[in-house]
Amino acid sequence: MLYAVKMDVAIPHDLDPAERDATLAREKAYSQDLQRGGEWRHIWRCAGQYSNISVFDVESNERLHEILWNLPLFAYMTVEVTPLATHPSDIHTYRG
Repeated sequence: MLYAVKMDVAIPHDLDPAERDATLAREKAYSQDLQRGGEWRHIWRCAGQYSNISVFDVESNERLHEILWNLPLFAYMTVEVTPLATHPSDIHTYRG
């Protein structure tokens, strides 16, 4: 199942710098592991914002929920999830 997920990040300005750096390092490692495993298919930065739009390819809603809730930055995020379906005009995926 494919999902587009927009993640807006708002790290508190008064967060301890060492905690911030450690959280960002864990976030990067976690996301890259999921990318290598194929569940986090794409990640794009939204220009001019502390946000990204990502595409996940996971087996279920529950798996996506688990991934998102385990993001080290999740406590500082607003997340918007959009389930995706194949579009009949897409020459790469539609075989109708």
